[in-house]
Amino acid sequence: MTSDKPLRVALLGFGVAGSIFHAPLIASTAGLELTAIVTANEERRSKAFKLYPDAKLLNSSDEVFANRENYDAVVIAAPNVQHAPLTKTALSLGLHTVVDKPMAISVAEAEELLLHAQRFEAVLTVFQNRRWDNDFLTIRHLISENAIGKVIRFESHFERWRPKVNKTAWREQTATDLGGGLLFDLGSHLIDQALLLFGEPENVYCEREKRRDGAVTDDDTFIAIKFKSGTIAHLWVNSLSAIRAPRFRVLGLEGSYEKWGLDPQEDALRLGELPAGPDWGVEPESRWGELVTDNNGDPIETRLETHRGNYPAFYQAFEESVRTGCRPPVEPSDALKTMQVIDAAIRSSESRVAATI
Repeated sequence: MTSDKPLRVALLGFGVAGSIFHAPLIASTAGLELTAIVTANEERRSKAFKLYPDAKLLNSSDEVFANRENYDAVVIAAPNVQHAPLTKTALSLGLHTVVDKPMAISVAEAEELLLHAQRFEAVLTVFQNRRWDNDFLTIRHLISENAIGKVIRFESHFERWRPKVNKTAWREQTATDLGGGLLFDLGSHLIDQALLLFGEPENVYCEREKRRDGAVTDDDTFIAIKFKSGTIAHLWVNSLSAIRAPRFRVLGLEGSYEKWGLDPQEDALRLGELPAGPDWGVEPESRWGELVTDNNGDPIETRLETHRGNYPAFYQAFEESVRTGCRPPVEPSDALKTMQVIDAAIRSSESRVAATI
């Protein structure tokens, strides 16, 4: 696509994902135009109109698909069970597609979407925005520079304190086989990060629990991935952490890195800040992580400056991919691997033994 006109984007869904993450990132990306927002919820329609008055408000994704000529791309921010059907329809119409993570709720669905993208020659990518978290960017740099030697253990926690089940949140009211729960939600982020760092997994062990009164799906989940490289990743996601663990702890043969706290970009977006300006994604020194390296047997401790978080990079790369045919920000084949690990995790949690991919 070589036109200089902005790509016309329809956003399907204006809940948490659509309103907090996708809409502001789309609207602030050069070369993209937030043309339409789909939501039938009156409160959300009112919010969308206030924030994006130039975007057309639609009640159904069918209105987008029936008028395909008015759009160049769609962003799917609907509940997980709708990801694959909506993506399949969009791709079959030749619409370039961003789908929120996870790409699908089964390996079979994910495989079908990859075939659809190839058949209809449309860009397909998955919104794994945590690849652009400040702490993860820092860890990728440390590993690429071999700053701590071979990584033997990678620990990642994404924990919250939500002791009461939210009876209006579809993620907490939807069974796992329909894409609900923390394994599909936060778990897909942590799995994607680990796969990006360490490559091919050998086996997966998982514990999924429903801890809170009235819990419909998992709210306390542990995933262990053994990689063919020898690295072992331990990933925790739960809703019951009144006291937090480190966000990351990375152990190498020549040093370690530990980081506390979450990337500040999500909180900034929730406050309505626009993802732009020289201070976007910058973390204060008080929140930097600790790097410990070896000096002939003596540890050297360093407060390591955290890389700047960069969620805007996702949609910048998506726009470039559509324009030039270069690689999308997240390869759909990577999202398929994440789905394969989730599938193995589900099988392991049922058998209580490690499962192969």
